Amino acid sequence: MKTSVMIAGALLVALGQPAHADKTYPPIAGYLMAQDQEVALARTAAPANVSGPATIKVLTPQGYKVVESGKNGFVCLVMRGFTAPTYSPKMFLDLVYDASLRAPICFNAQAAVEVLPYYELRTDLGMKRQSVEQIRAGVEAAYKSGQLPRRTGVSFAYMWSGEQNLGPMVHHWHPHMMIFAPNLDNAMLGNNDFGAPLPQLTDDAGTPFSVAVIPVDDRLFVGRVPAVPAAPAPGHPGH
Repeated sequence: MKTSVMIAGALLVALGQPAHADKTYPPIAGYLMAQDQEVALARTAAPANVSGPATIKVLTPQGYKVVESGKNGFVCLVMRGFTAPTYSPKMFLDLVYDASLRAPICFNAQAAVEVLPYYELRTDLGMKRQSVEQIRAGVEAAYKSGQLPRRTGVSFAYMWSGEQNLGPMVHHWHPHMMIFAPNLDNAMLGNNDFGAPLPQLTDDAGTPFSVAVIPVDDRLFVGRVPAVPAAPAPGHPGH
């Protein structure tokens, strides 16, 4: 309990502080992986019945590309720090500068059409070494122009990987479902505490890009089970 309180206090202090004060991108090579390793990691995002027949994308110096075509409508990939939130929470905005983050995710068919383009745009802008503020402006312009599709309803993604690294403050969190619901705020979920193993709003509250998460049983981790307990705070790039 004492450790949890200390971590929670540290996170509150971090809310107004950037994760990378120098705001400098490391070399792009640090974000990349060997293709076979990335495909295998992407498949840990969801149970085999979901990720097995899914389309797989991997990150290249030119952005994400399809390397395996699926048949169930799901698209699985490994998000990097580029897919950090656009507006909130502030403590996660600078994850774009963290080359170590690896967040396997499997989008359902609707999310693959309506949500994935948002994360791919953020990735493209980050790979061009744009600042957090420039990425935000690029997202806003793309949404206003219609380059980014409107989210017509609620869609979902799996993030069940036991091998996820969601950033220095979080590392492994609970396996969870991502809920993409436009303009959602935490009150709609009962105002559960941020970081608690309960349904909660995590990214971009009250915007068209808002994300909620619903943690699931830790026994449902896919792939390697973390050697340390899940951290008490959620954190994912898009998350």
